Amino acid sequence: MILRNFLNFIIQFLKNLNQQFRKIYLNSNFYDRKISKIHNEEFVYKPSPHLLSSLINYQTTKINVDSISTENLWDNENINNNNFKRLNNFYWFFTLDLKSSKKNTQKIISDWIEKNYKYNSNSWEFDLTSKRIIAWLSNHTLTIEQADKSYLEIFNGMIQKQTNHLIGEINHSKNTNDKIIGCAAIILVGLSYKDEKKYLSYGLNLLNKICNSEFDNYGFTKSRSIKQLIFYLKYLILIREWFKEAQVEVPDLINETIFYLGQGYAFTWQNIKSDILMNGNNVSNNLEFDHYLRRFTYKFKNENKEFGGYAILHDKKIALVMDVGEPPSINSSNEYQSGSLSFEIISNGKKLISNCGYYTGDNEKLKELSKSTATHNTLILDDNSSCKFKKTNKNFLLKDGLKVLKKNIVFEKNYWKISASHDGYNKKYSAIHERNIEYYPEQFKFVGTDKVTIKKTNLNLKFDIRFHLEPNVKLMKTQDNNAVFIELEDEGWKFTCNNFNIDIDNGLYFGNKNSYSQNQNIFISGIINNHSENIVWQLNKI
Repeated sequence: MILRNFLNFIIQFLKNLNQQFRKIYLNSNFYDRKISKIHNEEFVYKPSPHLLSSLINYQTTKINVDSISTENLWDNENINNNNFKRLNNFYWFFTLDLKSSKKNTQKIISDWIEKNYKYNSNSWEFDLTSKRIIAWLSNHTLTIEQADKSYLEIFNGMIQKQTNHLIGEINHSKNTNDKIIGCAAIILVGLSYKDEKKYLSYGLNLLNKICNSEFDNYGFTKSRSIKQLIFYLKYLILIREWFKEAQVEVPDLINETIFYLGQGYAFTWQNIKSDILMNGNNVSNNLEFDHYLRRFTYKFKNENKEFGGYAILHDKKIALVMDVGEPPSINSSNEYQSGSLSFEIISNGKKLISNCGYYTGDNEKLKELSKSTATHNTLILDDNSSCKFKKTNKNFLLKDGLKVLKKNIVFEKNYWKISASHDGYNKKYSAIHERNIEYYPEQFKFVGTDKVTIKKTNLNLKFDIRFHLEPNVKLMKTQDNNAVFIELEDEGWKFTCNNFNIDIDNGLYFGNKNSYSQNQNIFISGIINNHSENIVWQLNKI
């Protein structure tokens, strides 16, 4: 133990030392000269700003740049971090009225360049630099039209200087989402300046590495994050549209990756039109993305019943979703949640049974809570989660995972079934959890069986099974405590469990990004006294 702690100390010391040397290097004149080596290439491809409409929320009311005071725009040191990022990534340029003064817009850029000509860790942060390049080039109507030669030389030079910085830093970035944005920016510069040898080829090679490291053999994200899959799909489509608009042949890599990511998108969203609140996902604006896809003639299809570790059975009225996949690797587990065998039910487009979602704010306790099994519709033993996490920097990464032992999926006209088991409780309790959910479409009836098999001789193990609901769903328990009625807008459902206690509890709902609210959940609780215990519950429409 002492030797291990000493080795960890040495590793951390060397890591900190390397970070300090790198910080000195990035702020040196040598590094500034290195990234200042540019080519006087002509800006030939001018990307259309509307191609980014899947990634940017355009405001209906446009802002005239003439109404913005540019005097001390870049001298405000008291600005908070979020506003600093919004200001310095220049995505607010997409909200400017095209009738704005080009001279004033270009002065804003000139002033920024004068203040930030050399690298600094704040305004040259990796994702800010990537977005700034995309914003400057995409808003060319305001940023370069009618500009004089002197400004164009400075503008083009700074574009390439920032791109050189991205190339130097991209392998040091640990955030894969930032890498894909940086990759997009590098490719866009290669297309805009027709510098295929340096920027375009580098960007495409980098994109190939990202695809190989982040996607499984079926094109689903190795993190199992639906949100991340959609994020990648949006950027790959954006890159493809840039190639098409620039009249440059689209590489096969991009077409193939979009095809596979599109299958994941069709399976997890388009088939059911509802957000699955599992593994980092939140309530989205995917309907707007669907409009974007139709506008650019993208059509995706996936009729599988299992994909990416998720099982989804659905007809026109009901959808049953279950997480039947294994956890990702440690390095891909940043947004993974310990909800193995958790499920959701969508009835006529409304979420009947919903997991709690994933907390994306700054509160670390809430983030850790949202990763626990207790925020999912599945079984909890002795108040412990089926997976364990460890805190690394500000993230909670997987420490102890689990294995899915068996799966069985049946989808017939009058009978559905999803069955699976996992060993997440085997190490500590010698227990296996097996879940079987059956659905009878003609009767609108769900029958669930949670089986716990324990090898240990000392039993008396506490269990809970929770069934979370969205905040607007109303619950009422019957006087005999044998059933709970669920009011889902104009629908009524009855939940029962004959051999164990049913109750209603309060909880937290993290479905909406960066926020939380109170919700309720039905829970079954009891003590396991047998080596094999079956907890049977039903959900009937009334």
